[in-house]
Amino acid sequence: MDFRILGSVSAEREGRAVVLDGTKQRTVLAALLLARGQVMTDERLTALVWGWDPPATGKGQLYTYTSRLRTRVGPGIRLERSGPGYRLDIGDATLDWETFRRLSRAGDADLRAGRYADAQRRLAAALALWKGPALTGVTRQLAETEGHRLEEARLLAVEHHAEAALALGHHAEAVSGLTRHVALHPGRERLRGLLMTALYGCGRQTDALAVYEEGRRVLAEELGIRPGPALRTLHQEILAGTLPTASGRDAERGASSGHPVPAALHRVPHAPNEAENPRAVLAVPATDSGWPGLTPALLPAAPYDFVGRAAEVAELLGALGAHQDVVVTGAPGTGKSALALHVAEHCRGGFPQGQLYADLREEAGARDPGEVLGWFLRALGTPSDRLPATLDERVQLYRTLLNGRHVLVLLDNAHDDAQVRPLLPGNGASRTIVTGVRSPLASLEGTRLVRLGPLEPGEAVRLLAGAAGSTRKGEDADAIVRIAEFCDRLPLALRIAASRLAVRPPGAAARFAARLESEERRLGELRLGSLDFEAGLGRLLGELPPRLAGAFTALAVAAPARLTADDAAAILAVGTDDAEDLLEQLVDAALLDLGNAEAGGRPRYRFLPLVRLFARQQSRRIVAVG
Repeated sequence: MDFRILGSVSAEREGRAVVLDGTKQRTVLAALLLARGQVMTDERLTALVWGWDPPATGKGQLYTYTSRLRTRVGPGIRLERSGPGYRLDIGDATLDWETFRRLSRAGDADLRAGRYADAQRRLAAALALWKGPALTGVTRQLAETEGHRLEEARLLAVEHHAEAALALGHHAEAVSGLTRHVALHPGRERLRGLLMTALYGCGRQTDALAVYEEGRRVLAEELGIRPGPALRTLHQEILAGTLPTASGRDAERGASSGHPVPAALHRVPHAPNEAENPRAVLAVPATDSGWPGLTPALLPAAPYDFVGRAAEVAELLGALGAHQDVVVTGAPGTGKSALALHVAEHCRGGFPQGQLYADLREEAGARDPGEVLGWFLRALGTPSDRLPATLDERVQLYRTLLNGRHVLVLLDNAHDDAQVRPLLPGNGASRTIVTGVRSPLASLEGTRLVRLGPLEPGEAVRLLAGAAGSTRKGEDADAIVRIAEFCDRLPLALRIAASRLAVRPPGAAARFAARLESEERRLGELRLGSLDFEAGLGRLLGELPPRLAGAFTALAVAAPARLTADDAAAILAVGTDDAEDLLEQLVDAALLDLGNAEAGGRPRYRFLPLVRLFARQQSRRIVAVG
């Protein structure tokens, strides 16, 4: 079992991602992992999950989150109630943060002992464990409480890695990475001193002096202080040409016989380490700086059992390969996110400088693009305290950082084009995949639109049978086909049905198909844990204007299976043109499918059976309340 918090909070068992249910469950897991086997009290967990105004049901929800985690992480991991809280013992499992700390301490010891090649190797391995900003995907409370400590440790490792490289005489290789780090952390004198030393070692004395002058100006203008004595002494030695540095020949001797680190590197103070200052504020390290491990990799795990959509996959990969952004739309449950992640995983190699991901939907509705840009900018190396305040400034910095880079951006569950536009990288080699329900996303300029519907019958059966597991082998084939059709061959409904089948004894498919056959209980059967087919439709209905929502329920109750604008006009008591406008709006909202045109040229429309059942249930609830 492998746990990760240096990037997106996640867990894997035997190479397969463990499903985690959103921000709050990830926060509980990360908090317990950081407690390192100690008890985390209910009060502490509640504050980290909800802040200082938790819901009345907070402790009950904690119980639910921990129970689900216990089930999903499986044997060998002990998550137990202990006194006033919970305790997690991961046993022989690995946690990337602990591995990072072990490698960093070993690398620091090597550095102090003059074993520079060993130090560089161990510190590179430590930095390679970082896949983006630590604790990505948790609540703001946990990120603010623990994130600075983790990130400070990382930046200290970056400095030590650079120091080892310079001691080995790798001055030219170090310049590009240190240049980016200094740009992102202009007040960090240790980094500036390392860059000055690297430039001087390359014979670029003038550039080294310019770096000092820039730092002096920044400190004076922003903080009203002078550079520290160590940096001033380093400046004087560079100015006089007396600074000793490791040459390439020296590096060979230093790797084996303890060639000393240049004295100037000792005099510029290190940042405080974790033990000296556990609350030290740290900026996020730069991405694509030339050092190992600095490439953002924020994509969630792609579904390992992805089935079908061969034509759509080929179209999306072809568009991305032709330097075109893509938009995947479709009704709730059509598998837009799964397809996007599947495609992103296949083309990951074409974007070696990183992959960014954001879910643009939150519990309260559409997520603010300014907040998402804050995530992306931190992942790309911008310190939290240097994030621009306005949306326009964040957009400009974001596009500047992506200029010339090959980065893939996946924007999941987009609300509309206005939310997406600030998050597009602009001109250049980076590409974007957008998923969402609403057709206004098609208005994004220069994008390839792919609209998803139900799977083909054979694909639906393969997905259902495969996701249900090996225990379904030899199951009643007719029952499996019936279940797939009752699910409208929609991936989300099929996965819910498969999960329910997986925990039933062999031979239960026929009985489950009979339960789904009942229209009264079908939607209720397609609900399991956080997976809820009806919830997606309810969220979509809640976003419709009242008149359109009323037309949706009225048509679903009274209209024939395939309806025309004339049918809708008669049911809604409006003109034919008005009725057609309402039908088109429902198509745009992915609640109605557009079929073949009738003989007179007017289009025909149809509800998917599950959508019609949902609308009829809504109608009955309205009548009951009334």
